[in-house]
Amino acid sequence: MLNNINIILVETSHAGNIGGVARAMKNMSLSQLRLVSPKNFPNADATARASGADDILANATIYTDLKSAINDCQLVIGCSARARTISWPELNPAESAKKCLSRSQNIPIAIIFGRENSGLKNHELDLCHYLLRIPCNDAYSSLNLAAAVQVVTYELFLATGVKHSNNVIGDQGEQPLATVKQMELFYQHLQQTLMDIGFLHPDKSRSMMRRLRRIYHRIQLDAKEIDILRGILRFSQNHNKSD
Repeated sequence: MLNNINIILVETSHAGNIGGVARAMKNMSLSQLRLVSPKNFPNADATARASGADDILANATIYTDLKSAINDCQLVIGCSARARTISWPELNPAESAKKCLSRSQNIPIAIIFGRENSGLKNHELDLCHYLLRIPCNDAYSSLNLAAAVQVVTYELFLATGVKHSNNVIGDQGEQPLATVKQMELFYQHLQQTLMDIGFLHPDKSRSMMRRLRRIYHRIQLDAKEIDILRGILRFSQNHNKSD
């Protein structure tokens, strides 16, 4: 769904920023990078900042002017932080992602980012169907180029509906939730253990157990977690007896 979306950088001054953009793109599964008259590219700084996204740099296409870079595109979105005297139809990153993905399977799309110090010029925005603005602090609205690309590409990736599945820690909820019977046996076990260790007094047990029930009900324990907790209770009971 993202293969037809082209990230276009216009007259980028710092090669490292191109590498940072490539990294941001690869993080979010975009691969099509076009460069309009970059000041210094290819460059070792770009490769270093890419941090493994060298393939995107290697496949980047270089153009001498913006019109050439977007000639084949049917939807063009320009990213700018500055307000303009002439108003363009505006999108935020989430709206832009939705619009792009509703059409990207059929047509090539361009998302354009301007110069680090001055952004896109008005005649370049004239080529765009929409102006994309990233909401941020009005008193300091200038985003680093790679950061701006990261925000926009993140929304594109999110809009595809792809589930994050890498670097999984622990189980992913495969265990069924504990049944009422399992929970009641746990509460009985918990109450008895708290009484055995002298924490719970018979005359206060009802109100205390009611509060503990509320805590565990909010958590919604699964069957494995119940087994772990009851194992802790058994250990506590055995340790108390040995003392």
